[in-house]
Amino acid sequence: MISAEVQMFDESPCRFLPGDAGWPTENDWSRLNRTIGGRLIRGTPLAQTCYSPTVDADRDTCVQIREEWVSGEIYYEDPVNVMSPYWLNNSCSPYLEPNPSCTLGNLAVYAINVDGPETVAAGLKFAREKNIRLSIKNTGHDYIGRSNGKGSLGLWTHNLKNLTFFNYSGPHYTGPAAKVGAGVQFFDAYKLAAAAGYRLVGGYCPSVGAIGWTSGAGHGPLAASYGMGADNVLEFEVVTADGRHTTASPTQNSDLYWALSGGGAGTYAVVLSLTTKAHRDGNTAGATLSFVNTNPATYWAGVATFQKHLLTFNTIPGFATSWGLDNQAFSLNVATLPDRSQADIEAALKPFIEDLQKLNISLASYSTSLHPSFYDHYQAYTFPPEIYATNSSLGGRLIPPSTIQNNLTGLIDVFRQIATDADFPRNRISAISINVTHDRVGNRPDSNAVLPAWREALYTLNVGIGFDADAPISELQAVQAKVNAWQALFTPLTPGGGGYMNEATYDDPTWKEDYFGVNYNKLLAIKKKYDPKFTLWQHTSVGADAYWEPDADGRLCRVR
Repeated sequence: MISAEVQMFDESPCRFLPGDAGWPTENDWSRLNRTIGGRLIRGTPLAQTCYSPTVDADRDTCVQIREEWVSGEIYYEDPVNVMSPYWLNNSCSPYLEPNPSCTLGNLAVYAINVDGPETVAAGLKFAREKNIRLSIKNTGHDYIGRSNGKGSLGLWTHNLKNLTFFNYSGPHYTGPAAKVGAGVQFFDAYKLAAAAGYRLVGGYCPSVGAIGWTSGAGHGPLAASYGMGADNVLEFEVVTADGRHTTASPTQNSDLYWALSGGGAGTYAVVLSLTTKAHRDGNTAGATLSFVNTNPATYWAGVATFQKHLLTFNTIPGFATSWGLDNQAFSLNVATLPDRSQADIEAALKPFIEDLQKLNISLASYSTSLHPSFYDHYQAYTFPPEIYATNSSLGGRLIPPSTIQNNLTGLIDVFRQIATDADFPRNRISAISINVTHDRVGNRPDSNAVLPAWREALYTLNVGIGFDADAPISELQAVQAKVNAWQALFTPLTPGGGGYMNEATYDDPTWKEDYFGVNYNKLLAIKKKYDPKFTLWQHTSVGADAYWEPDADGRLCRVR
C-alpha cells in the first residue's frame, strides 16, 4: 500500500532541495542512518578547509588539496566530490579563498557508503518517499555530470571491492570468469587477474571503475582481442528502482541485461557487481614511437600516412593502438599485440616506418618489447593513476574506415584546424583504434546495447583542452563551448556515426543519436519498465528528457 505522503510526492512537480519546506528533517536523516547501520556520510566539499574560520590552522591541509586538485585519487576516495571542474563549478575551489563562499553546488548532500543490497534499497526508498534526487558514484571519473546531483542522496559504491575468479557455466558461455564488485578499479583488476593467471578486458586509464566503463560499452587495449567490456559481461547483480535484489543475465531479466551491456550506467538499476569472462594470460608484445613537427607540410603528411596504415593495423587480430597528436608532435603511445612476438609487432609497424622515411620524417623515439603477461605490458606503457589529470574537457567521435578511404584530406584539415587554434593552445587530439566488429568479436548484432557505430569504427577519437587548476568558471564554459564546436567538425565527416558516451559532452544536441543510435527507443522502454518513476536520472542518459529536467537552479522538475 502506498502512503498518502508518497502519493503526494509522486505528484510533486519538482524534487526538493535543501531549504525547501519538504526537505528531509535532521530526524529523517538520523532515522535513515540508523536503518543502514551508520553508513550515512554528510557531503563535504574537498576544499572546505580552505574556507575554515581557523584557516591558518588548516593551511597545510589546504595547500595539500591544491597540490592534489588535478589528480584523481582525492576524488575517487571521496563519497561526493567528482573529477570534473566543470561540474564542481568552482562552488568551493581551493584557489578562490578568502572568498567567503564555499557550497556543495552540484554535489550530493549526503551519501550512503554502500555495503550491499540492503543499503541500496534503503537509499532508493528514502529518496522516493522524501521526493529528493538520487545519484550514484563510484570513482566520480565522469566528465558529463552523471555521478553527481544537486540536492541528491548519493549511493557511493566505491568500497564494493570484491573480485573473485571461478569457473562459470551457462547456456552461452562456459569457462573462467571473474565476479567484479562495483568499486573495483582497473589498476586492481589487472593486477589481481595476472596473479591468478588471467587477463580481463578493461580500460586504458587505471583508475576507471569497472561498472560505469562496461555499461557505457567499454574500450581498452584488449578489446581488439576479446571484444568490448559489454561483449564480455555475463551477468549483473543489481538492485532495481523498487528495491528488488536480482540478477540480470541473458536468461534472467534478459532485457535489463541487454540494456546494462552498453546502454549506459546508473540509469536502469543500481549495479552491485558484474561477472565477466576471464582470459588466459600470456606474452604481450608492445611498441611506442613518435615524431615531431619540424616542417608542417611534412608533419601532416606523416599524420595522414598513419591514418592509412590504421586500415591495415585493424586487420591484424588483437592489434590495438593508443595514439595522440598536437601541433608539436605525433605519438603512438602504445601498440598492443597479445600472444604474439616482438618480431611480429616490429613487422606490423615496419611498412609505416618506411613510409615515414620516404617523407624524410625521422623518428624521435621508437621501441618495442615483449612482456610475459598483459599486466606487465600495461605497467610498462601506461601512466600511473595520478598522472591522469582532471583539469580538461573532452569531446569525441567514432571515425569509420570510410572517412579515411573517402575523405582523408578533410579529416586532416580538421585535425590541423584544431591543433593550430591559437586561442586554445593546450589542445590535444587522441584516439584508440580497435577492431570490435561482430565478426571479430564473435557475437550477434543484437546481443547487447552497444552503439552500432562501434562495430563499424576504425577508432574512437577525442578532442580535449587542458586548463589551469585555478581557472574561473567563465574559462571552463569557454573551453566547453570550444570542445563542442570542435566535436561538431567531425559530424559531416562521419555521417550516421556516433560517439563514446563515457568520453563525451553533456550538452551534445544530438546525444540520443550519437550515444545510443537505433537502440534508443528500446532502451527507453526498458527504462520505463524497471524505473517507471525515473528515480535514477542523469544527463544524456536514456530518458533524460522524458520525465525530469533541471531548472535554472539545478532542481529536477517534471518535463512540461
